[in-house]
Amino acid sequence: MSLDNHSALIEQLKPLLMEPDFQELFESLTADESNSTRFLLKMELNRISALCTRVIDLRDKTELACEEVFIGNQRHFLDAPSKEALEEALPIYRNKYTLGVYEKVIKAHQKRKQLKQEGSTNEPSLNASPFMVPGIVLGSYFNRSEERMNYSIKIAVSQSGSAEVLGATLDLSVGGARIKLPLKHNFQPERPLRVKLLELNEEFYFEDLQQGVDYAIVDIQNKDDNAIFRLKRIGSSEELDKVIAQLINSYKFRYKVDVNDVIVNATGLGFERHYLPLQPHLPVYISIKEGKPHITHALLGRGNQPLLHFFQNEDDINQLPGMLTNNRIVHLLKSPDITEHQLMFCFTHIANEKVHFYSATLFELQQSEHLGLFLGFGSKKSSWRVYKLVSQKVDHKLNYKTSTLPGDDAQYSALTEQQLASFSHIIQVCDITNSSVNSQYQAWFNNQDVNQLKTFAQRKINVNSIKRISMPFTERRHESRFAFKTLVNIKQGNKIASGITHDISSRGLQVTLAEAFDFNSPASVSLSLPSLQAKAIQIDLSALPYQLIRTRSKGSILHLSALIGHSPHIGVEFLNKLINHNKAKLTKLSDKDGEQKELADGMKNLMMRELVSVPYFIEKQSKSFSLSAIGIGTKVDEISHLFSQDTDQIMQYNLTPLMADGVLKSQIIDPIKTMKAADDMRFFEVFIQITRHARGTINLNCKVATEISVVDQQSFIEQSQRLGRFMALRVYLGAADKPDMTYIRRELEYITIHANHKAKQLEEQLWKVIGIGEFLDITTEVKLRFPKLSTVQNNKNLAAS
Repeated sequence: MSLDNHSALIEQLKPLLMEPDFQELFESLTADESNSTRFLLKMELNRISALCTRVIDLRDKTELACEEVFIGNQRHFLDAPSKEALEEALPIYRNKYTLGVYEKVIKAHQKRKQLKQEGSTNEPSLNASPFMVPGIVLGSYFNRSEERMNYSIKIAVSQSGSAEVLGATLDLSVGGARIKLPLKHNFQPERPLRVKLLELNEEFYFEDLQQGVDYAIVDIQNKDDNAIFRLKRIGSSEELDKVIAQLINSYKFRYKVDVNDVIVNATGLGFERHYLPLQPHLPVYISIKEGKPHITHALLGRGNQPLLHFFQNEDDINQLPGMLTNNRIVHLLKSPDITEHQLMFCFTHIANEKVHFYSATLFELQQSEHLGLFLGFGSKKSSWRVYKLVSQKVDHKLNYKTSTLPGDDAQYSALTEQQLASFSHIIQVCDITNSSVNSQYQAWFNNQDVNQLKTFAQRKINVNSIKRISMPFTERRHESRFAFKTLVNIKQGNKIASGITHDISSRGLQVTLAEAFDFNSPASVSLSLPSLQAKAIQIDLSALPYQLIRTRSKGSILHLSALIGHSPHIGVEFLNKLINHNKAKLTKLSDKDGEQKELADGMKNLMMRELVSVPYFIEKQSKSFSLSAIGIGTKVDEISHLFSQDTDQIMQYNLTPLMADGVLKSQIIDPIKTMKAADDMRFFEVFIQITRHARGTINLNCKVATEISVVDQQSFIEQSQRLGRFMALRVYLGAADKPDMTYIRRELEYITIHANHKAKQLEEQLWKVIGIGEFLDITTEVKLRFPKLSTVQNNKNLAAS
């Protein structure tokens, strides 16, 4: 999604960035925006307010004379117009040189050059690059409790002392509105507006509506021949709230629901279902017991089961807790950014038909001075493994559940919520072993005494203590089901049948028909509850809209789900009250499998909040294959940020340095064509030299590791560290399975009702995906393959100390 239409709002927020009460101001000015838009706005504002280290040197880029300009310790060379742009931008950011200041100066310079050349440019457009891809937000599931309706009512707008101006609403909610007025309105943005809704019938005669409702102006954007105002209602009145809500519901035949948040959520969920089956990393969940951290659960998918299986010993007892000891976990949780605690080495030794595990962190090996011995000896073993550990703290202020539709229950069952609340941290174990470089590790060995490695022998674990939870790649269960029998009449076109409910939830029913019936599914039906009508005095329980999801037993058993439309669903509201008022009497169906799926879904949501890597997706067009998108987490990560440097748009990433020169085709697309969805992911490695030019631009020089010799690899690393910085990425790749549409079925149904074409677009987008992969940072491990590099670094550290 794009923020192109919110440029005016971004400009309005920029001067407030450094204010101490910015958060309150941001909440106020974006009150009428969707949660997804607010999230992207905040990402953009955080980006432009970050301190910048780029130097601007225009001496060979301008025909004008340049002068030295100092900002702190940085020296820039600017011509007069660029200096003027700099002086305009600095006060916005409290005279701090931020990325926003840099971009303001560069864009002003480019615009002046473009005007001078009468619109011609010698530089190719970045948008033309086949490696420019959008970012898709993963792990953040927005929920809007109040539906916003897009529809038009004629209005008269005025300010105190001014004449009324006629216009129309674009959308309306209880707390705000978006309206369209002529460009020449002469309204003052800092003063409130009074809006009268015209052409209302007598049903909505309400004095406040006739006199007008007061709104604060949040934002004004000019579009074509109109001014688009975003408004926030001033004051509170429960009676007015009810009238506006009733008004919105009455106009349902003239409006459509704003489904932007649901589309963002469904897109993220759909793409994550492509990625998760092949995810190679193992998330383990930490609970604090008696003041100490313990691994209690592990979340399994097809791609990470081999990692967990490695730790099974001869008695089929998992020894992973022997590697992730209390001391190591404490170090990792207290210092999550120290790479020495993140890197773990492991191998096994078999003696007397017993498997003995040896493991050590980089920190422990450096402290014991046995680094060379452990790496050199261990890498000779076929069982040699290298692991990267990444920890994240669980934020319990956020909901565990993906409540993506308006009105969704925001919580799982009490037992699942309690289990999820017990997790304090998640540690993702990433197997970054590369057997082809074992010979490089073996160069560390220098005939040391192998007996010294006994100190790294793991304590034997005698009981399986980790509860294994498998990710279900099927339909999400959202609610508990209760045994309940009542008469149901079902109608589909001219077909009418009767049956008895087997179980109910607030949003769904399972019905057994008196005799098998040939209903179409999946398709909509209307449902009546005649026996319950007597209890619903003021509610009509006939012709309720439901979706027939599937049939069983040759059409005699039906599974139905409430079809949520424009207005609140009468059946959902009634059944929800019925269940809540009679929970003591109703029998909750035993569904251990359902509770297990609930827990797995919640654990998945916690894991996806912070991505340890950057997923990417490959799609198949009619006659070609291309990059489709990359997955972006809720926190800025170093890898995606690196590839956002050459883009002007939010959530756009330029992977040209990484994928050009045939790398995408030869290293990713061609191998994926030969792979099946059941195959494990493969990988290759890329070395990146990151240098900053005098003009402030960042240059990325990427090399596929296998295409340069080991000697040249070391030279490349040394040169990178002299000129700037070195980074190494492991690039995973695998064949995607068909999309798991059942997982986002409810979201798609909701979008279909309100924006059918967008639902089809999303389905088509997900069906195009034929390959997935990810970028994982392995820089620290790669450097350890070269003993000389580590020896030089250790000597420097000793000299410094």
